[in-house]
This record gives sequence, C-alpha cells and structure tokens, in this order.
Amino acid sequence: MTAAAALGATSLLAAQPAAAAEDPWVAEIDNVISDVYQFTVPNSAIEPATGITGAVVAVEGNFAPGKTWTTLNMGQSGGNWTSTIGPLEPGLYYYQYSARPSWGEDAIPFRNPASPQEVTSKPTWNTLFVDGPGAEWLADVPNGGNLQELAYQGTEGDRSALVWTPPGYDANRSEPYPVLYLLQDEGQSYREWVELGRLKQILDNLTVSGEIEPAVVVMGDGETDEIRGEVVKKLLPAAESSFNISSDPDDRAIAGIGRGAEQALSLLVSATGEFSKVGSFSGYLERNIGKGKARQINDATDLIRLYVGNVTDPRYNDTVGLADKLESAGVEFQSDGSDPETGGTWDTWQKSLHDFALRAFGAPGDTGPSEGHLPLEPHSLPAAGTTPTPWIDENGVVTFETGTEFADANNVTVWGNFGPGGSWPRTPMTKQDDGRWRLTMPVESGSYYYKFIVEGVDHKDETNPTTVFSEPNWSTFQVPGDDTLRGEYTTPVAPESRGTVEIMNYTSTAAGNPERSAYVWTPPDYDPQREEPYPVFYLQHGGGQTWTDWIEVGFAAQILDNHYLRGNIEPMVVVMANGNGVNFPNEITQAITVTAEAQYNVSSDGEDRALAGLSLGSGHALSTLWAFPGEFAYVGAMSAFGNVPANADVAAINAGTKLLRIYSGDVQDFTYGATLTLINSLTSRGVVHEFAPIIPGPHSWDVWQKSLIDFLPRLFQD
Repeated sequence: MTAAAALGATSLLAAQPAAAAEDPWVAEIDNVISDVYQFTVPNSAIEPATGITGAVVAVEGNFAPGKTWTTLNMGQSGGNWTSTIGPLEPGLYYYQYSARPSWGEDAIPFRNPASPQEVTSKPTWNTLFVDGPGAEWLADVPNGGNLQELAYQGTEGDRSALVWTPPGYDANRSEPYPVLYLLQDEGQSYREWVELGRLKQILDNLTVSGEIEPAVVVMGDGETDEIRGEVVKKLLPAAESSFNISSDPDDRAIAGIGRGAEQALSLLVSATGEFSKVGSFSGYLERNIGKGKARQINDATDLIRLYVGNVTDPRYNDTVGLADKLESAGVEFQSDGSDPETGGTWDTWQKSLHDFALRAFGAPGDTGPSEGHLPLEPHSLPAAGTTPTPWIDENGVVTFETGTEFADANNVTVWGNFGPGGSWPRTPMTKQDDGRWRLTMPVESGSYYYKFIVEGVDHKDETNPTTVFSEPNWSTFQVPGDDTLRGEYTTPVAPESRGTVEIMNYTSTAAGNPERSAYVWTPPDYDPQREEPYPVFYLQHGGGQTWTDWIEVGFAAQILDNHYLRGNIEPMVVVMANGNGVNFPNEITQAITVTAEAQYNVSSDGEDRALAGLSLGSGHALSTLWAFPGEFAYVGAMSAFGNVPANADVAAINAGTKLLRIYSGDVQDFTYGATLTLINSLTSRGVVHEFAPIIPGPHSWDVWQKSLIDFLPRLFQD
C-alpha cells in the first residue's frame, strides 16, 4: 500500500462522479471499469446526525465476500469524507454510514437525511441496486405488479400485511388466484420482503416471463406467539375477503425465514392440510413429528422444500437437524442443499424465494438441489486456540480467530484484501464467550494477506505461522481452487512439480557496499551445467517493500510453478532483488546481474533478459530501459509512472526491446493517472509499447499478481 509513496499528489487522477444514485452521497465513478462507487459524506452532516464530531467515519455494508457485513473507512478531503469500492457484482447492497469519536468507542450509525427511507426495520440503512448480468431477475419490470397494504384484526389487535398482486391482476376473474403467504424472521419487518428481498422484482420477472402462473403474495406479520390463530383464523380470512385469492389448500403455499420458517413448519404440523406447499428458508422445527402425523402430512402436502445458506448461516446446523428430523419421521421433503455463495442474508433468501415460487406456481422441474449447491452435512470448527489460523474448509470458508488478549477490546476487525478488486475492507469480528474474537466468511480462491485491527492498532495473527518481512503485522494464507485466475495460479502444485527458491547474497552498489539478498526461483528441472544458459527475469518490488515481498505476499513462486507445469512459459530463472535506496540502473547492471550470472547458469545476452517491477519497481525498470537500452529485451511496468526522458535514445530503445508492456489498476489505483501520463509520453515520443487492459482494483497485490500472470508467458518468445 506504500508502494508508490514517492509519488507526489499531482500524479493522482481525481475520481469524477457519474449520475447520482437515490442516495445523493453515492455516485458511480466515471471509470474504465464499471460498477465502481464512491461514497461522499459532508463533514457538516455528521454532528447533526450523530451528536459527535466524527474522528472515525465509515460506510458499512454487505460488501465483503459472501455479502458479509464489512466496514470501509472513509478519508477526509476538504469538507467531505469519501470512500470508493468496486467493481461491485450485480445485485442488491445495503449499507449505512457510521461515526465514532475514537477507535475504542461505539460507532453511531446514520443515513443521508435527504435520501428516501427504504428499510423500515433498520432506519439507518439505504439500499443500492447494481444492475447487470446475473441480476436480471432482480431488476425492475415495466408495468409490473402492485403492492398494497392489508389492514386486519389480528389475535392481538390491529395488524397489517403487505400484498403483491401480479401484473394484470383481475379482482373479478372467475378463477381465484393461487396465493403464497410469507412470514419474516425475528427482528425483521414483514416489509423487508420487498425492501431487501426484492420480492416485487422477483415475482414480476417470473410472471411476465411466463415461468410461473399469476399468483398473489401476502407478506404477513409473524410477530406473535400464537401463529396458528394469527394466520389460519385471522390472516387467511382477511386476505381472502380483500383479494381474489383461492381458499383451496391446493392453491395455498406458505414459507418463512428463520422464526418465520419455524412458524410455517409448525402450521404444517398443527394445521395440516391448510397449505399444500411449505418452504423453509434458514429454518428449524422445535416440535417432534410422529409417524401418524407424518403420513397425514404426506397425504395433504405436495411440496416441502428446505433452503439454507452456507455454513456461515446461523441456522445452517439447525437446517441439517431439520432435515434429519423430517427424514426420521418419514416426512417427504426436498432439500435445496446449502448455497455455497452466501450465508444467512437476504442474498440467500432472494434465491430461495425465486426457486420456491417456481416450484409453487410453475413447472415442478428437478426435485434436487439447485446447481452448485452443497449437501447438508453437520459443520463444526476446531476447538478454540488449538490449531494455526485461519481455518479454511474444503469449500473456501475461512475462519479467523484471535487469542484472549483482546477480551476487553470494544472493536476488533480483520483488515485484508478480501474486498472487490482486492480492496481492503475492515470486517468486524464477533467476541466469543471465552474472550476470543472470531470471523467466518466465504472467500474465493486466491492468496490473501491480513492483520487484526484492535481499536485502531495493528496486530499480527500470532497463531498464523506465515511472515511478511517488510510488514511484520501481516499474515498470509491461500484458498485453493481454480474458480478465479488468482486461485488457479496461486494454488500450490504438487511438491515434485515445484521450482526451487533460494537466497542469493550479493554486494550492493549502495554507500558502503553492504551485503544484500535476493530470492531466486529456478524451474524444477533446472540444470546448472546446461550448455545453453537459461534466460533470466529480474522482478522488482515496490516502495515500502523489499526483496521478500514477491515471494511472501505476491506468491510469485506458486505463479511460476503453475505456469511452468502447464507449459505456458519458457524454462527461466527469476531473480527478485532489493531495489531500495540505490541508483537502480547501476545496481541492476553492476551488482544484481553480475552476481546472478556468477552463481547461476543464466544468460548475459540482453535478448535473454527481462526486467519488470511494480509501482516504484516499475520506475526502476523504466529508468534502466532509458539508461541502458538493449540490456533487457523484455520490460514490464505495473502501476507505472514517469515520462520518457528528453535525452532518451528512442531508436536504440525500440531496436533493443522486444516487449515493453504497461499494466495498471483502475481509477482506484492511485498511480492510474500517472500511468496514463506515461502512456501519453511513450506514444508521443514514438516508444513502441503495449498497454494491457485495465485490471479492476486498487494499488494492490491482486492487480500485480494478475499482471505477472499475464506477463510471464510473453517472455522469451519469438
């Protein structure tokens, strides 16, 4: 993160807001990568909303992997606090702003008072819908159905429900509409089905596409201890007298979330036959079912289907137990399995509602789990404090845990590159009964680095054995898999297919000629006696880093191993040396290459040499190119800056360079503007180069790893 600290403020490109969202404090950034958003809070708005002058201001929302709730700290610029995140995957996000006087004090949430209220039960929340591929079923539909309030007399007094009627609803249709009753979880409002569940959009899309027959949905208020009387005796008659809906149980369905699911299932037992289709979203069932009742349920019910998120869903094991209970009793049911992407969140329940509506009012289709869902199996974590952390299960669910040393802390988060594009949100941990703090969330495959932030102070995860020499508080881990580019190339290969990483010591050209070190990767079949010397790639770190970072944080060895195993790259030697505090063109030509050629079987021919670096290292690579054209035929610059010097020999540079390739993150990369300036300089001076497609993300290892993955197969090719 300090890799370009040498750059001045003039190198930054200001983020230009595009059209405003419903919340005027949110704007999509005018960026080559879409769906990047900037949150801007006027400093003058904080005290009226919270009663404090914020020292720590943030935006909190479901932006972390698996839509986990996380915190994005905001930086102060002039009279505003700002934070940028993205690209956000299409879907619904919910968020709030917060301020706290200091790290050790509680955060006070607030919202933009100029934005419309959207979440009834959570008055500080706003929502942001990101349209795009994969979220078409959540998008608005022109001329969709209607929402109406239904007031009725419940078992405990006046009650309300929310009713969706389909497009083209006919109150006088001769055939009554089938109906779905929905019940919310404890702590929710029945209106959340619309405000966070996007029920209207889901049902509108299913109806207009013809995937389901037109139906009516009644979102009842399940805030009661007498659910049978409330639903069967009160809600059903009120709905049937106000809307053209069927009273035939064959046309009735009911489902709920958490407690609402338990209520729906209890009605399955206590009011058997009132509903022919029952859905449980992250549900459970406290009462037992006898064999006779099971036969009665099977005779009267067409569909019972269980849904749950991944193991981060608080009701995951309850749903496993529910499935076991139904199976033991002989109740016929379907399981949708476990959704591996999200836990106990509206993102999971949106998908559950979509699937259940298809089955309740459309063609039954396959009775098994949705594609990609996992089987329901009991889940548990290792005993606290017994193993190295984080714990990573076979499905990429990662659990972080602290020791008991922070038992008295008020605010503990995990700060790591888990956010969109490799950004660094601070994801809150939850204090356990023994004083430890824990966070569990799904993480896609790839390599990661993180640290604990305890009331604003950095701490290393002491039970993680990994080290980062240049950043002692950081730890690293890797989630295996090939579902992402970084996962594919950072997952370790079999031991017998790995190259060797050694330390090379050399005498620097720095003042006093100190001894320095470099990491050297050689391929698995490296032959020091080979007649033809190996081509050699010199790979440089950034500012604030050193020679260890490409191995310890960048996972360069794993990237090289995977490329080599796949036959993507030429056999080569890779040298990662220390570029700090030296005249780098002299250092590389007089010290680093000289030692490498003496200790390894590598070529001294410029056509067999490559040089690249990230951020400050890109400056080193380019300054060497300007000073010594032809010494390195392949040059790469990641998150680059600089200009072609006035005295550069452009003809010699072009003649001696087979490849000059420039990489950059998007507008979140603070060298982005400087990279564009460099590209303009190269173009105007006639230096032949390639500008790689922009990589989504900030000034981060995610961007640089993807750059390296792309750059390596281009080296030493005809």
